[in-house]
Amino acid sequence: MKVCVVGTGYVGLTTGVSLAFLGHEVTCIDLDQSKVDMLRAGHTPIYEPGMDELLAEAAPNLHFTTSYTEGVPGADVVFVAVQTPSSSDGSPDLRYLRAAAESVAQNLAHTFTVVVNKSTVPIGSGNWVDAILRESFAQREDRPENTEFAVASNPEFLREGNAIHDTLFPDRIVIGSDNPRSLEVLNQLYRPIINQTFTAPSFSPRPEDIGAVPLVSTDLASAELIKYAANAFLALKISYANEIGQLAGKVGADITEVARGIGLDQRIGSRFLQAGVGWGGSCFGKDTAALITTAAEYNYEMPIVRAARDVNTRQRAIAVERLQDELRILKGRKIGLLGIAFKPNTDDLRDSPSLDIANLLIARGARVRLHDPIAANRFRAEQPELAPFVSDTLDGVFEDADAVVLVTEWAQYLELDWSKFVGLMRTPILLDGRHVLDNDRMNRLGYRYLSMAG
Repeated sequence: MKVCVVGTGYVGLTTGVSLAFLGHEVTCIDLDQSKVDMLRAGHTPIYEPGMDELLAEAAPNLHFTTSYTEGVPGADVVFVAVQTPSSSDGSPDLRYLRAAAESVAQNLAHTFTVVVNKSTVPIGSGNWVDAILRESFAQREDRPENTEFAVASNPEFLREGNAIHDTLFPDRIVIGSDNPRSLEVLNQLYRPIINQTFTAPSFSPRPEDIGAVPLVSTDLASAELIKYAANAFLALKISYANEIGQLAGKVGADITEVARGIGLDQRIGSRFLQAGVGWGGSCFGKDTAALITTAAEYNYEMPIVRAARDVNTRQRAIAVERLQDELRILKGRKIGLLGIAFKPNTDDLRDSPSLDIANLLIARGARVRLHDPIAANRFRAEQPELAPFVSDTLDGVFEDADAVVLVTEWAQYLELDWSKFVGLMRTPILLDGRHVLDNDRMNRLGYRYLSMAG
């Protein structure tokens, strides 16, 4: 099929490159000429394991441009994957989505095109985009005859750091439309993934236990709500684990054992039960806020979702409080933070716990040093006021430090020879913000081991 993807951010680029790898003819549109030039040269603007390799393999079927006229006319499917950042009230900012929809409408020229909302959008946005498309298309003086289109929703469920695997070997594919023809087109587009008939890339082998991928084919509103409900539930699980973790610390229980014990219950499952400094990234915070504001439009409260957000915010403050309880005074203390990206295997800094913890420490007079094996340069560019606090070496973080906090569980940190650094510290206090280090081992090495659970 001929596919157009509007937006080469995390979701758009992963979608476009993966579909091109599967054999579809894909044109990716982005208004940022520098990003398009980079992609044309075979380099990706994001850090995602395997993306450079997949881009190279998919190159014969890929084209990058800043022009809608090069991608939209003749496309069977147009994915709109532009950013929808949160507004001050928590609702998504849809101006980029509107602009993209208007530009798509000005260039539609095909017997039937499915315009897909790939961005995470509020419930009802499919109808809104459909209205924009029809209004903008009707205003064209050059409207081609026999041009038809319909809107669909195809939410993504990608984990940053595992995006290629999650695209090619997903738990499920969700498509929603009130137009049966749209559902059939998307069914055919994803047939190689549904039936797993493609040859898997060498760097992302097919799981041995995978069968046919479930396809959820539903209406527009249901597909849109599935995305929000899924992300909110995962956020709830993490916040619940963190709330239980605080109680565990007070009663003398081990939160890692508690999480293991309840996670073995098949009704619950072990994933997303890791207690720590909380979730971050581009999805959970934005989507839970949007869910609350959408519910408010219908005079409905969502206290459980709101509580999950409150618990997550509190975890970042608790990390600082744990340090203050140990050091008594934070003013003038040197605190090292290991990890800047919100999770391992990405350079995404959006809603990063490390950023909040750093700002809280600086506000209390601490001297902060941050380190990240991948995200440091992006951090310097996006947070120039904090750039002087970044250290390129681990020695710079540990030397004369009064405490070090493991914020992001990068493999480099888990495999670190911790014995080399304990002697560099002024006071060897180690706060494990992810509950991934061995308490007894760290104490034997000479650290004063602290966890988020107390």
